[in-house]
This record gives sequence, structure tokens and C-alpha cells, in this order.
Amino acid sequence: MRAQSNPRGRCGEDYAARWLERQGCRVLERNWRCPEGEVDIIVLSGELICFVEVKTRLPDSYGPPPEAVDRRKRRRLARCAERYLFLHPDCGAFQPRFDVAGVLLGAGENPPILSFSYLPGAFTCDDL
Repeated sequence: MRAQSNPRGRCGEDYAARWLERQGCRVLERNWRCPEGEVDIIVLSGELICFVEVKTRLPDSYGPPPEAVDRRKRRRLARCAERYLFLHPDCGAFQPRFDVAGVLLGAGENPPILSFSYLPGAFTCDDL
């Protein structure tokens, strides 16, 4: 796992990863990078391999966090997923899914989580 330069983003990703584990998911990767980009979290959930984009925002940011995952980011995430599955043929039996987690943080050095949303199957490759 690489060190993240944005402490707010790391806080949101840490919260999302813990939440996923509490839901029974097994975290395979955090901040997985390839030439096509980066996937925040990759988890196994039953028969699924989920590629999770985490968006962390402050209350005064524009729009809800999941709205920040635009078409370009979705395409990049899909290309990363394709690369990951190519490099990890043992994951080929799992159905891929693209999820988006949204974390809204309060202010301060150790900001509280004000809200958390999780959108399983937020988009498909057909949406691209």
C-alpha cells in the first residue's frame, strides 16, 4: 500500500475499508496502482470482486461525494479492473462490480465521519 498524500482521503478510505470488512468483505488491495490509474479498494464479496472508488469530501464541498466519479474516472477504473483481472487470473471466477463509497467528513485534525454512503454496482461497463 502506498502512502497517501491527502490525509482526508486516507481517512475516508480507511473508514470505507473497515466498513467493508464489517460487511463480510475481504480486502485484497488498497490503493492498487497500474499504468491506467489507481483503484482505492479491491474486495471480495461472495461471488463478486468489487473495485471501489472512495470519494471523501468536507460539508462545504460542491455536491455529494459520489457525484465526483465522472465518466472519465469510471473509464479509468474499468481499465484498472481489466488490468487487475489480467494480472490475477485466480480472480477470474469472480464477477466484477464497480462500487462507489462517499464519505463526508467534519472539520478538525481528527475529523468525525458525518455521513457514509455506499453504492454497490454504481456503474457498469455498459455505462461507459
